[in-house]
Amino acid sequence: MSIKKRILVVDDEPDHCALVQRILEKAGYEVEVAYDGSECLEKVKSNPPDAIVLDVVMPETDGVTVCRVLKADRVHCRIPILILTAECSSVTSTRFSRDRSMYVDADDYLPKPASPEEITRGLKRLLNISVLRKEGYP
Repeated sequence: MSIKKRILVVDDEPDHCALVQRILEKAGYEVEVAYDGSECLEKVKSNPPDAIVLDVVMPETDGVTVCRVLKADRVHCRIPILILTAECSSVTSTRFSRDRSMYVDADDYLPKPASPEEITRGLKRLLNISVLRKEGYP
């Protein structure tokens, strides 16, 4: 029996959280949700997930800030982060943005709306990379 990977979905839109949660649960993941960046950071500190699906535009603590905080933290920096955002016009990759304020060191990103296949495929790829990193591969 394999242990289900736990995914934290973070978005300030409850309907979008519920949609992504259904997609991921159908794909066999255990899903927890957070509705803003501060709640996300608290949940990561108390019980780190295997991966995070993160929106960018949220009130108070946005996804860019959450990503920066987590990637700068030695304990949580290896948690894979998949950005899922409608703000892709300024994001040209996970390492570069034409808008410096949107620069984020996430592991991957998808534009909203993304299909269930795109979300699950992107997340699966990041989780596979994460396993390799834990086993000592770069």
